[in-house]
Amino acid sequence: MDIREFLQTYREAFGEAAPLPVAFGYSNVSAEEVRNVPRCIIGAISKVRNGQPLTLTAGNVKCGGGGLYTGFHEMPERVPAYVSLDERYKQSPDMVCQYIAGMDIRPAEKPYLNFRRMDTIQTLDEVEGILFWATPDILSGLASWAFFDNNSPDAVCTPFASGCAAIVSFTVKENREGGRRCFLGMLDPSARPLVPKDELTFSIPKGRFVEMLGTIRDSSLFQHAFSVVRKRINGELGKAEP
Repeated sequence: MDIREFLQTYREAFGEAAPLPVAFGYSNVSAEEVRNVPRCIIGAISKVRNGQPLTLTAGNVKCGGGGLYTGFHEMPERVPAYVSLDERYKQSPDMVCQYIAGMDIRPAEKPYLNFRRMDTIQTLDEVEGILFWATPDILSGLASWAFFDNNSPDAVCTPFASGCAAIVSFTVKENREGGRRCFLGMLDPSARPLVPKDELTFSIPKGRFVEMLGTIRDSSLFQHAFSVVRKRINGELGKAEP
């Protein structure tokens, strides 16, 4: 299944109201003229759903965490204390250090991290992951699709992370290791104001996504139960039908 066929199938499954997914990955070529982005990169990534590509680099990612989780910078010394003592996301700075060490974040090997809406690309070359912006109803479909051919208890998982780590760090590592996990993200309170209040992210490593392309039409996305959810996603009914 090529990209065009997938997008047609995706529209059939979720309807026109569901945002098109975004492909992201590292490259030696920028997807756009490199521009300044807000200190927190989540807002800029979210806007890619509107069709404009985004290129992140070591130069325009100014957030210490964002630079770390995209692989463009080493962890700033202040991050463990800030995450623990200021944001109160971990009980101690040592816990932050231990957790980040376990994430095994590798330095970016290419200068550009490109985000492009999938209807603007031709191939999955230089793609590391596929990002979906999803309401609970859309997540229901995405998770059901991911669970269809995978009995692993962590087929869909939610490790602790900032918004950018949940999107980039975990997905890139999983893809490079040939893993099959998909990741829920955007539970980070610091970044929540930059996205709609009823949305989370769902990220699929490219290798797993290619595998899932072969199961989409056989999954529950094209059965009666989700057809009711699809109607609600698209405003075609006020509440679930019995």
